Amino acid sequence: MSITLTQLLAMTGGVVLAGVIAHGAWQARKAGPKRAVPPMEEPSFDAPPAMPTEGAAEAESLEVTLPAVARPLRRQSARIDALIDAIAAITVEGPVSGEMALQHQPGSRRAGTKPLQIEGLNTETGDWELPAPGQRYSEFQAGLKMANRSGAVNEIEYSEFVQKIQAFADGIGGFVQFPDMLDVVARARELDQFAASHDAQLALLLRAKAAAWTPGFVQQAAGRHGFVAGALPGRLVLPSGEEGAPPVLTLQFDAQAALAEDPEALSLRELTLALDVPQTAAEQEPFALWQESARSLSRDLEAEVCDDRGQVLGLHAFAAIDVELKKLYEALAERDLAAGSPAARRLFS
Repeated sequence: MSITLTQLLAMTGGVVLAGVIAHGAWQARKAGPKRAVPPMEEPSFDAPPAMPTEGAAEAESLEVTLPAVARPLRRQSARIDALIDAIAAITVEGPVSGEMALQHQPGSRRAGTKPLQIEGLNTETGDWELPAPGQRYSEFQAGLKMANRSGAVNEIEYSEFVQKIQAFADGIGGFVQFPDMLDVVARARELDQFAASHDAQLALLLRAKAAAWTPGFVQQAAGRHGFVAGALPGRLVLPSGEEGAPPVLTLQFDAQAALAEDPEALSLRELTLALDVPQTAAEQEPFALWQESARSLSRDLEAEVCDDRGQVLGLHAFAAIDVELKKLYEALAERDLAAGSPAARRLFS
């Protein structure tokens, strides 16, 4: 569910490009690939006790008023959001230990293709948090993400969610209230339709003009522009300045080349530079960074910036995309799903 590079440009009535561009197959040429240059060495709050009324000390029996304990302020959860989650409330008669909650957690934190989470309200801090040993919780809530890039939650997935959360509630001696299934499914479909028309994953190809590159040469060149190795083979990322945030850009090449016994014996002729629009706040100007990275990398690698059909992308193409992206950012913000927000990152995943 995504708006492609083609659709963004088509909206302007101008250039028409291919969709989200996948890796081009790399091909070895007779000319030797460019290789990397060897590096040179180098506390809770208590209210004051109630004061006795005048003359109460002379009474034969006194009614003692215990000091009231101020309950911690209940903070909003950062993990479960009513905008994108179906939420089940779980009440308990008394505080439940983190150990008991963990003991009865479902074995899988998914219902079909949708992730689910269980949080407890910490009796000391007032925070909604994932259950942890040594803590006590006065109530719980479970959230099921109603939509993601695999589509909207369906009746089967919701039923699986109900079964897992009911078992958890039974295990801790709690009572659970679920939202109506038909209402959840209807909301999920509407959310999915919105997301499908406001998702943008942009990608372009960097294609070698002459000599090919070895994986080491690519890593060295990309490293000069801030890219580091990603978690997956053949994937370099430009990290976000925000701790824990997803990368701003990804630079990918054939994973089989990265996994080869001798990667430097192989050659690459195409790379994919991608921007996942909803994952990064507009204020960080990720589109400008995507465009500048394409220019810088194409210069250092002696590559052309192309679509998947081999057509070179000019300045007018980037300008057209920029116009449509601004409209997209505004629409996401109006829905309280601003790009780069926790809810947007969870929805568009």
